[in-house]
Amino acid sequence: QVQLVESGGGLVQAGGSLRLSCAASGRTFNSVAMGWFRQAPEKEREFVAAISWSGGSTAYADSVKGRFAISRNNAKNTVYLQMNSLKPEDTANYYCAGYNIPLASEYSPPRYWGQGTQVTVSS
Repeated sequence: QVQLVESGGGLVQAGGSLRLSCAASGRTFNSVAMGWFRQAPEKEREFVAAISWSGGSTAYADSVKGRFAISRNNAKNTVYLQMNSLKPEDTANYYCAGYNIPLASEYSPPRYWGQGTQVTVSS
């Protein structure tokens, strides 16, 4: 059974940083892309970032470019999202996503989803 388990969410003040982690189990994800999405209350889930199977290619939503960084450790089957200069509008439930393709864009549909971790940024 495939599982994606997020951790690292919490409450932070505007301008602060958080690092999210996503641990994958049930299959090996080191040959496929991984990503992060988020969903704020009463809004649709939106793409945040994606990383290719090797980590050599990344993609970001315009709203987080220059502030967030996605990375992965294939030996640990784990993907990370470093979030800096956080803003109140970054408040959302953040979901880890696993793909069935080696390289993903914001338009690629994920195959697997985690349960989410809440990030709250206070002003």
